[in-house]
Amino acid sequence: MEQIKSSKFVNPGLVLLIIMAFVPLFISDQFIFQLLISALLFGTLAMAFDFTVGFINVVNFGFAAFWGAGGYTSALLAAKLGISPWIGIFAGLFFSAILGFMVGLLTLRLHGIFAAVMAWFTGLGLMSIVTNWTSFTRGPLGLMSPMFFDTMNRGPYFYVVLVMAVCSFFALLAIANSRVGLFFKAIGQDEEAAKASGVNPTWYRVLNFTISTAIAGLLGGFYAHYIGILTPDVMQTSQTVEIMALAYVGGRGSIWGPLVAAFVFIPVLTYLQPLMEIRLIIYGLVLIGVMIFYPGGISALYRNIWDWIKA
Repeated sequence: MEQIKSSKFVNPGLVLLIIMAFVPLFISDQFIFQLLISALLFGTLAMAFDFTVGFINVVNFGFAAFWGAGGYTSALLAAKLGISPWIGIFAGLFFSAILGFMVGLLTLRLHGIFAAVMAWFTGLGLMSIVTNWTSFTRGPLGLMSPMFFDTMNRGPYFYVVLVMAVCSFFALLAIANSRVGLFFKAIGQDEEAAKASGVNPTWYRVLNFTISTAIAGLLGGFYAHYIGILTPDVMQTSQTVEIMALAYVGGRGSIWGPLVAAFVFIPVLTYLQPLMEIRLIIYGLVLIGVMIFYPGGISALYRNIWDWIKA
């Protein structure tokens, strides 16, 4: 796992976010904006996913369900009760956080593949509820969600998701460099040793899981009011696989690595539209290749290049 707190190299994630803040001054093409929004959205989701798998070593296979839960919460509040999307997205955050806390209490007493499978089953259950409760969610027909802005211009949406990405980035970085982050790393590396040091593994695993799902819920709320319609497909396991691939390719435990990976893969796969039917195969091959030949991912590659340049 990468040592987050380091002055040996410039954080590429921070540089990337600073560059993104000035992009709208030079680009007006709506298609480019859409690519950047997708990269920021999935990159931030991958950072949140990496916060769990990279620190406490738990793979949340139900991650997309928490993202979708946040989206449906915000969309339903807006569509049924007329609540502003700007309030609804935070309701989505809190609902996903509470849901993550409850699921964490039930699943994170387990270890390894057992915790991952339980999280996956929970995600499948949530997707089944959304699919079959047609009188409330409209199921496969799709739930219409009010948009943030009454315009086709993607610029305002870009700034909204950029603010969410920046806030998530610094929040995760601050936690990772705190005493709590140290406990997370200790649990992920050697749970028995952490327990012997007085750390309660279950409590900190649940806390980590809750933070990760809260960020997913916030971004789910954004997605609902950016796309304008939600279907149960947003909770599919395939969505989790894409996010997981970005997290592993970026480098587990780096936080910034998944964000950079998203800016590499999202535009490439968007331009390869004819291959979209096999995108999961592409993600799978890339994931297998990285895990076999370069387990540290982009973050480890960057550190090695940086050390070589300094040497």
